[in-house]
Amino acid sequence: MQLHQISKNKSNKISKRVGRGGKRGTFSGRGVKGQKSRSGRKLRPEWRDALKSLPKKRGYKFKSKQIKPAIVSLKSLNRVFNGGEIITLDLLRQKGLVPKSANRRASVKILGSQGLIKKLDFKGMAFSASAKNAIIKAGGTIEAKKRK
Repeated sequence: MQLHQISKNKSNKISKRVGRGGKRGTFSGRGVKGQKSRSGRKLRPEWRDALKSLPKKRGYKFKSKQIKPAIVSLKSLNRVFNGGEIITLDLLRQKGLVPKSANRRASVKILGSQGLIKKLDFKGMAFSASAKNAIIKAGGTIEAKKRK
């Protein structure tokens, strides 16, 4: 046997390293390109997209637990009442200035910058600063709201 007659068992050609993972050729069953074909791919769950689309503002779904007072303006008091009357929450309900459905609202706040023409006395209500000044200017009195 001569040196030129010896043949190798293996060739020098290095096989192409593609796909990796399985015996399915170049792309190993992953298709060509895209998020799903990449290594270490992680798809975002569908429920997460739904969660992200919900409103983020705080309290978008819940009503305030704080009970807000019913509001009455000085203008409506001028229209409804005569001078010298003592105004209470019950009287305001009777005249229709405070809704009857507001029974759970134990308080009323008098608002308004317009002057009060008539002399009126108030019991057990809250007032804005401008309303207080207008009532006192008209000669009315304010009895402080009793705190629990």
